[in-house]
Amino acid sequence: MQPIKVSSAQFENHSGDKNHNLGVIEKLAAKAAAEGSQVISFHECSITGYSFARKLSGEELLGIAESIPDGESIQRLIAISKQYDIVILAGLFEKDESDHIYKAYVCVGKEGLIAKYRKLHPFINPHILPGNAYCVFELFGWKCGILICYDNNIIENVRATKLMGADIIFMPHVTMCTPSSRPGAGFVDPKLWENRQQDPTALRLEFDGMKGRDWLMKWLPSRAYDNAVYAIFSNPIGMDDDQLKNGCSMIIDPFGDILAECRSFEDSFVTAELFPFKLTEAGGSRYLKARRPELYGDIIGKSHQSEQKVAWLKK
Repeated sequence: MQPIKVSSAQFENHSGDKNHNLGVIEKLAAKAAAEGSQVISFHECSITGYSFARKLSGEELLGIAESIPDGESIQRLIAISKQYDIVILAGLFEKDESDHIYKAYVCVGKEGLIAKYRKLHPFINPHILPGNAYCVFELFGWKCGILICYDNNIIENVRATKLMGADIIFMPHVTMCTPSSRPGAGFVDPKLWENRQQDPTALRLEFDGMKGRDWLMKWLPSRAYDNAVYAIFSNPIGMDDDQLKNGCSMIIDPFGDILAECRSFEDSFVTAELFPFKLTEAGGSRYLKARRPELYGDIIGKSHQSEQKVAWLKK
């Protein structure tokens, strides 16, 4: 494998306004390509917007969902990729031929759709069905995977994607700055966003504290480190419906080190060059070889009743 240049982006999406969001995706993709990036990744539901979907009926969700790859948004995404010669990853709501709705994330290139993944653990709206398959595909000789937001919090998903061969895992999110049982969690006041030019320090303190980045640092680097993968984390910045999100889009290497991170309040991206040698030199590579699945295969695979409760979605 040769080194690969990958970008992770963040922007303030508009709820339900696909034309606006795709316009921002095009602008950032064009700039990343001009700077030599081969791949750019955007956040969960970056094409459609995310948090507003918790208020939608099934019929309303069907109205914004699209088929893949024939939907208008995917075709425009492919056209953008072709025009600027850059691979693009972005998310939206998908509907299949039976009008089942999924939270989807796609990878497209100038030749068309490369990969599609359906979120395994959706909870924003009860009309959205869970996906039931992992996704591993190839980009420029690298094996890549996708896990959307909450999927990454279930550690078995990351390990399974790695065991299927992925050395890069794209991790699109809409996360942080929401209530939780964990200490320090909660919403960030939208007034701080409105006043970000006059008082950026107050906003940055909230974004970087336990409501945001400090929590992310408790677990995200360990996903990369334990599995010897590059983690490409993408998250929106600004207002997503009535909730404020803090960005922090970043690229983490197999040592768990942050190679690049978005630190502005603007629509932006960061780029890093990924090197194959880190995949085998990082400690996670040794841990994978030392596994003894005969000890715990039946334990990890033991059936149970899955349960998800996310109280803030009802607010």
